[in-house]
Amino acid sequence: MMRKALALTVLSASLLATVSASAADKLVVSTWGGSFRDLIDQAIGREFTKQTGVEVEYVTGGTIDRLNKAKLAGTAESDLTFTTSHVGWLYANDGLFEDLDMAKIPNAKNLVHQAQLSPNHIGVWGYVYTIGYRPDLVPEGETFETWADLWRPELKATLALPDFDPSHIIAVSAKLSGADASTWEKGQDKLKALVPSIKSFYTNDANSQQLIATGETPVQVLLSMNAYHMIEEGVDIKLAMPKEGAVLGVDAMGINKGSKHADLAYTFMNIALSPEVQAKIAEINRGSPVVTNATVDPEIAKLPGMLTTAEQWDATLNIDPKLRAEKTAEWRKWFSENVMAH
Repeated sequence: MMRKALALTVLSASLLATVSASAADKLVVSTWGGSFRDLIDQAIGREFTKQTGVEVEYVTGGTIDRLNKAKLAGTAESDLTFTTSHVGWLYANDGLFEDLDMAKIPNAKNLVHQAQLSPNHIGVWGYVYTIGYRPDLVPEGETFETWADLWRPELKATLALPDFDPSHIIAVSAKLSGADASTWEKGQDKLKALVPSIKSFYTNDANSQQLIATGETPVQVLLSMNAYHMIEEGVDIKLAMPKEGAVLGVDAMGINKGSKHADLAYTFMNIALSPEVQAKIAEINRGSPVVTNATVDPEIAKLPGMLTTAEQWDATLNIDPKLRAEKTAEWRKWFSENVMAH
């Protein structure tokens, strides 16, 4: 009898320790704000909490702001970071991400090769940057079958581009000049010739959405997930798929160096790559699954910019994320001096 009571006491103590550890532990995730933070919470965070009992706390900010903050601190204020594929390389190069133990992310065995980014970060969803336009505010019949249409004189002072990342339009200009991102200088004259078409530069997602919603810039080099977010809010936007290919984007996850909750972060990443969660990301925010075994609703799969087959992934303009990371500062400087300044 005494032995049984002692065993129960030990068991109760161990259960209490587990419960209090779970209550004390939380996984801190660094991400963008707005619809992207909501997407991560709805599709991944809630499922993670359901499976582990551990709450998720989000710290939000711009892509580069969060990187700079992590560099200044020497470590991130979070356990897990969501960022873009090329900025993930900047975290890795600065020693801010752990090396990933892929055995702890079994669902990663189904990753498309475009989402196998580095030893430190992997993709979580795909999208494209392409031409988004207001059909009611561009010349009648304009459908942008080629990127070259952006240079047409009829589109003078209609276009908005992101000021924080010129890599998309740099890659396009290089492609139209018979080159690619690694020989981007060959597209410089082409890019300078685009200046008359440009009306504005947007600084973030919210600014982009405002400019196209009001019609101030009826044409944009636009993130497909943002376009679908606005379409759901009733803005009449069409996404073009130029024959040269839309520019591929992959958002990524990495575990912050020194995280005390690395095992929980691995669990979070594995849940994020489960076929059910990947299908949910496509459903909520039209992010393309980065695993080959997700089943996407056929009505969503057929939307422009959704990538659900190897052929669709391969048909994009894919700027090597490592090259993009290496060139980011150079590209931004050149773009600022030669395009934005005019």
